[in-house]
Amino acid sequence: MKTDTEIRSDGVKALTDSLGEVEAERFVSLLLREPFDYTRWQKSLFPEKSIKEISKAAMELRRNSGT
Repeated sequence: MKTDTEIRSDGVKALTDSLGEVEAERFVSLLLREPFDYTRWQKSLFPEKSIKEISKAAMELRRNSGT
């Protein structure tokens, strides 16, 4: 199991790799500025998919990325 520090570090790296430094910083500031319910937000991202489908896709992505 990863430590909180490792998770934060991996999360920041994922954000900057995906969005770039400036957009990653904007994303973090948006989360801090507004009330944010991550679970509700996740449900609205993939309304047509079940939790099992999303989980399966995430596991396949991780397996294929070699991580």
